[in-house]
Amino acid sequence: MKTVVVGGGEVGYSVAGTLSEEGHDVTVVEEDEERAEKLNDELDVITVRGSGARPQVLEKAGVFPGCDVDILVACTDRDEVNILACWIAKRAGVERVISRARAMEFTDSATWAKDLGIDVMTSPERSVAREILELLFVSSAEHTAELLDGRSGIYALRVAPDSELVGLEIKDLKKLYPNFVAIIVYIEREGGGGVPYGGMTIQADDLCYIVTSREQAWKLEEIYQKKKSRPLKRVLIIGGGKLGFQVAWRLESQFRSLDIRLIDHNREKCERLASELKRTLVLHGDGADDALLRQEGIEGADGLVCATESDEANLLFAVMGKALGARKTIAVARRKIYAKLDDYMAVDAIVNPNSALSSVILSQARHKYGGGALAIIDKIDAEMMELTVPPGSPAAGRAIMNLGMPRGMIIALVVRKGEVFVPVGATVIQEGDRVLLFASAELMAEAGEYLGVR
Repeated sequence: MKTVVVGGGEVGYSVAGTLSEEGHDVTVVEEDEERAEKLNDELDVITVRGSGARPQVLEKAGVFPGCDVDILVACTDRDEVNILACWIAKRAGVERVISRARAMEFTDSATWAKDLGIDVMTSPERSVAREILELLFVSSAEHTAELLDGRSGIYALRVAPDSELVGLEIKDLKKLYPNFVAIIVYIEREGGGGVPYGGMTIQADDLCYIVTSREQAWKLEEIYQKKKSRPLKRVLIIGGGKLGFQVAWRLESQFRSLDIRLIDHNREKCERLASELKRTLVLHGDGADDALLRQEGIEGADGLVCATESDEANLLFAVMGKALGARKTIAVARRKIYAKLDDYMAVDAIVNPNSALSSVILSQARHKYGGGALAIIDKIDAEMMELTVPPGSPAAGRAIMNLGMPRGMIIALVVRKGEVFVPVGATVIQEGDRVLLFASAELMAEAGEYLGVR
């Protein structure tokens, strides 16, 4: 597949690198000389210097009438460049164009994308806001990721020593919880873990990555942590930018009785937010003011979301909030170097808008039967692939247990005629099924072959 990526920043670098590793022919358009050199030195891609909004530059990258480019992904930090690059590419005959949009009015409805001929227009703030809500909703989850357009999700929870799961083999989960539809796709443990198999025994302190529907996710804490999932009562947000607003707005929409308080140091921004948000108490103040945080109920708050423009400030605010008594602290950090600091700092979760956006773009940039692997969480050695079973697939009409899939490979979800379900070994695969497949990194290259996708 021939792909042109406009923008070589963190998002573009991640998208180009992943597609290149999967064997795609990738060209990156980048204006900045230093970024272009980095791409040349570190990735197996062709780089073209210049603005992706200029037809002459795109022509050098292979985008012109009658070209053979399959996909163009525009992911610079300038909306006008992304939109114009997609508009030019679509009119040149590029089959699929995907645009990043920082201004959320472009993604408030599908009208903008449709009118401009853009197949997918996505916002990093929307992607990461959904992730933050899932982390608040299942408070014991250390990581979350949205699956299948939000109908299902993956949640990472640690097994408590007194959980009934301790000592249980994976294959016996269904017997113990017959009405809970979920599947463990990865286990992280000291000394080794991996994609599980039926005879694998669950141990105390295992970090289990579980795929289930959002409707059943609330049961996870009781099963894995031996504690009742409690409703959210109070959430504090520091930072009134696009992301802070998006989190507050979504919390208002989904939790009718939730006490939401948003703090920002800019008075004009606070006045605007107060007029746009209906049930959020907007406060003008400093997120580092411990007296203010105590006054607004940080002690015992169900969540503290730190979403300013400064990664360092967010991490500091989250550590301080935890010390002051917040039950769960979430820090937004856009630089990849900070992704694993929650192992060393008193922060419950670190979310990266750029990584969230890269995941969304990559999931959309697959060919019609799927393809390509997508890392779930950077920390673990497992990947996910979403595939559609093509006509004539050797898997069609066969039960999953008869496909001969090796240990370390799991079909976690199936979408059939709009219905999403967790399959069992006896589930018969059908042509047109959308399946979500998890595998260890070394097995992912051959995973699609079992379903007839190369």
